[in-house]
Amino acid sequence: MNDHDAGAATDGGQVTVEIIDAISTVHPAEWNACAHTGPGDPAGPDAGDPRNPFVVHEFLSCLEASGAVSARAGWLPQHLVLRDASGRIAAAMPCYLKSHSQGEYVFDHGWADAFERAGGRYYPKLQCSVPFTPVPGPRLLARPDCHDSRKSLIAAALELCRRHAASSVHWTFLEQPEWDLLANHGMLQRTDQQFHWLNHGYADFDGFLAALTSRKRKTIRRERRAATHAGIAVEWISGTEISEAHWDAFFAFYMDTGSRKWGRPYLNRRFFSLLGEAMADRLLLVMARRNGRYIAGALNLIGGNALYGRYWGCLEDHAFLHFELCYYQAIEFAIGAGLSRVEAGAQGPHKLARGYVPVTTRSAHFIAHPGLRRAVADYLESERAYVAEESQLLAAHAPFRKCTGGDA
Repeated sequence: MNDHDAGAATDGGQVTVEIIDAISTVHPAEWNACAHTGPGDPAGPDAGDPRNPFVVHEFLSCLEASGAVSARAGWLPQHLVLRDASGRIAAAMPCYLKSHSQGEYVFDHGWADAFERAGGRYYPKLQCSVPFTPVPGPRLLARPDCHDSRKSLIAAALELCRRHAASSVHWTFLEQPEWDLLANHGMLQRTDQQFHWLNHGYADFDGFLAALTSRKRKTIRRERRAATHAGIAVEWISGTEISEAHWDAFFAFYMDTGSRKWGRPYLNRRFFSLLGEAMADRLLLVMARRNGRYIAGALNLIGGNALYGRYWGCLEDHAFLHFELCYYQAIEFAIGAGLSRVEAGAQGPHKLARGYVPVTTRSAHFIAHPGLRRAVADYLESERAYVAEESQLLAAHAPFRKCTGGDA
């Protein structure tokens, strides 16, 4: 059931706020008209990926329709939609009422434990993000002519927090313009780090290798040879070529890795079938075959500017096969497709030696309780300094040749 608020004023006129508990009730074209671009000038450097595949209606709908995202899973959809006087959706925000802190990749378990030891109640909380997806992208979605509506989205999120008696609101994996906007509205700022590969106009993989030091070039070539030495063939599968048999194989890989890393994988088999139906042209499966059967695979989503590595798994252990499928094959595809970068997911300083460089990730947080807010603010100030220092240290050890010429 939709919850309709009284109108709120923006520079563009009166808007009506709706709270949506199922994204299927929103027309895909209307949602995607808001999700198409980032918060900056669509042609400018802060626009992000104009076709970020995770905030579109299709991806979010697959999460809900599969049951991976639901009240039972601890992710109750509470999406915010702003309609202008004509009834058109001017802005939207993916939002969830959470009863835990799983599947977010911006960790606040310490905040929750401290608050509850002091007699507070941390859950429920509101999470403005894409579930299970540590990928930077827009969160305050607005049509290009309605960017001022993002301020109303922020106000609506705070009102929703009050209505649910939630402890906090968390906007995670933000692009910098939204991070700055939320800070201007009093939200606490947090940073972390990922490793992304950046395309500096390489003609091919050898062109990328030529930019590395001699020692790193040799290491990567050796790893690539070792990864496929046991008769392993690597395939790229995308679009309508992806079959249910491919998903069966890949899901077995996903379950093996997820069960070892998280104890209980977040996604179910139905999600991948729905994703294949809804977004086949945005998917790239990199699969390894040996002796006639698939033994490992990596799933990527294709954006307008980037390749997003998401899930990986295997049924056989082979040295460097993870690096080959997740990192080197992704680089080859990105170069061939003319993409500007590869985002290989959370964590992983080991990516640095493979040509992936440290990139700052950002989140913003509203804490309702004044005492907890002060404690978190103090913590985040020191954490931001640590993240900045660590990023500088890691960047200094990137494997690229120095501009002064010659190999290190």
